[in-house]
Amino acid sequence: MAGIGFELKKLFDKKGVFNTAKAYGYATLVCAGPMLLGYCLLLISGIFADLAGSSRQLREEMVAMLTMDLLSSLIFSSIPNMVSTRFCADHIYMKQYNLLSPSFYGSCWMTLVLGGVLYGIFLFFSGTALLYKVINFVLFMTLIVVWTEVGFLNMLKDYKAIVSVFMWGVATALLLAAFFIFVVKTPPVPTILICITIGYMIMCVADFVVIYHYFPEGKGSTLRYLQWFEQIPQLLPTGLLVTLGLFGHLLIMWYASPLGVKVTGLFYGAPTYDVPAICAFFSILISTVLFTTSVETQFYPHYREYFSLFNDGGSIRNIDEAEKTMVKVLARELGYLSLKQLFSTLFFIVFGTMVLPLLPLGFTSEMLRIFRVLCVGYAFYALGNSTMLMSQYFSDISGAMYGAIVFSSTTIGFSLIQALFIHRYYGFGFLLGSMVFCIFAVLRLMRFLTNIKYNVLSRQPVVSKTKRKTLTKMADQFDVHDAEVQKTRLDRAAKYDSVLRHVDKKNYAHLNLDESGESIDPEKKEDINENDN
Repeated sequence: MAGIGFELKKLFDKKGVFNTAKAYGYATLVCAGPMLLGYCLLLISGIFADLAGSSRQLREEMVAMLTMDLLSSLIFSSIPNMVSTRFCADHIYMKQYNLLSPSFYGSCWMTLVLGGVLYGIFLFFSGTALLYKVINFVLFMTLIVVWTEVGFLNMLKDYKAIVSVFMWGVATALLLAAFFIFVVKTPPVPTILICITIGYMIMCVADFVVIYHYFPEGKGSTLRYLQWFEQIPQLLPTGLLVTLGLFGHLLIMWYASPLGVKVTGLFYGAPTYDVPAICAFFSILISTVLFTTSVETQFYPHYREYFSLFNDGGSIRNIDEAEKTMVKVLARELGYLSLKQLFSTLFFIVFGTMVLPLLPLGFTSEMLRIFRVLCVGYAFYALGNSTMLMSQYFSDISGAMYGAIVFSSTTIGFSLIQALFIHRYYGFGFLLGSMVFCIFAVLRLMRFLTNIKYNVLSRQPVVSKTKRKTLTKMADQFDVHDAEVQKTRLDRAAKYDSVLRHVDKKNYAHLNLDESGESIDPEKKEDINENDN
């Protein structure tokens, strides 16, 4: 994310209230746009359905379906996310840009196949109408591609394209829904679901056009990025487990707690818990934005200078001074981030306690208590996740994986115990898990930095070796196959061009002209016809 952070920081460098507001708007949409988009569509869709006179049961069914589509697609798309992102980052550094677009296609189709099969089975037994099954399946598959595209667009540092695509997708979905519901008078719930699907499809196509503009051609198999599953196997569980830890407590409240309500078929919800969770999630936007635009961008120049001294033969004294500066800047930026998140959390708790009961969200005293607890829980998650991501700068991939394991196991475990046995203090399961995760991530990073020279130099392999296991061998075989297919296509194209040249040559000869349009004598024309025959 540091690359797009530098692009966004240019906006923050401009003076004036308007430029500052513009910078924060861009940064928020880029860093948290997909989640904000999902929440806004959920909220506005409920309002549209209410204005159209839909029953409460139908509105709850719609919200439950949309929520399940969003969460499920985020969980499935997180499986290859960290691996494909690392693969692309490594090959951008090596200037091997022709491998990027095949990795994008490979990430998409692998997730589509896996997610399509499993989510299709869920929808088949969900107990909903066939129309809703089809719409939800199409929306789920579209969302998977959109989340994958967003990760690639962040690497391209084209924040304006990201924001414009978000805005066009949301606007189209809402305008179409309003037109068909209030003008054409179509049934509101299926209309809203179809229009939201169309909006995400527009985002999907527009994002693909931007990606294709940067990387129109590729080389090699779409499965080449699978080699990174074996080269850095810790990345796969890290991305998946962090996502499960972030959303797992919601699923537990739906299916295992007394707060869960069966909406229709296998679709459940827990409005008493879900609404406070959505509102509390917005409290970490400040951390998400600042991490991308401040922490990484301030830290990265010192990080680059420190490791360049190792590569360029810097003296021990210079390395020690650069190390002290780098660690100092990192500690300072993470401290600033913690302080700003503290103020953001306090503001949301105080402001939300006053304002949320006034909004038409049905807030009760129990929901306000859950909201306050989850605000604190999300704050610990944001700080722990930022610290975990910084540890990956130093290639402490195992530490990041252990942090993800701690986060997912504690949040899911505590939430499950709370849902099954305690039946009160809802939200504390996620709070305790996030707190443990934050403490673990900070201690792990501190321990790593204390012995950074040993961790960077002595713990690395003396000779770099490429692990040639099953996935790598499979990728090699696909590369050979793709090379043969490409060679066959080129041979066919060359043969076709040769035939066309002969045909054109004969046609020109009938007009007493050569291929350049110049006149030819009759004897030469006869020779051409004899050769062609």
